[in-house]
Amino acid sequence: MKNLALLFILTGSFCLAQTSEKDEVQKVVNSLFTAMKNSDTILLKNAFTENAILQSVKKDGTLINDDVSGFAKIVGNNKKGNLDERIIFSSVLVDGNLASVWTPYEFYFSGKFSHCGVNSFQLVKQNGEWKIHYLIDTRRKEKCSQTEN
Repeated sequence: MKNLALLFILTGSFCLAQTSEKDEVQKVVNSLFTAMKNSDTILLKNAFTENAILQSVKKDGTLINDDVSGFAKIVGNNKKGNLDERIIFSSVLVDGNLASVWTPYEFYFSGKFSHCGVNSFQLVKQNGEWKIHYLIDTRRKEKCSQTEN
């Protein structure tokens, strides 16, 4: 009976630790979208690793490349509230210092629907902090109900 109780305690502690790591990963991803909505370039830059990679997949499969400084410039040049990306956490996976996040989204510019798609994030934990190292997304204007993604 003591062994069974110990197993439940250890299993419960492991599950709490996993949930906590997932929550920390989600916080970083959410901070990116808060930064966009508030035109906060400092918060935005803080969400990424030093050499982060940002890409979008076009309809024909080619890639559009960007970097954090270019992205921050776009965010900083917009009024607060102009950039509103609404996400759903579809999947958050964590293994040690690596996390993978999948988020369907709908993007609104100045309150009007612009496009939708999916974000795929790869995060790494460096010096005790989660940071986005790789972000790739899709963009489309049709089939945009987040339940259809």
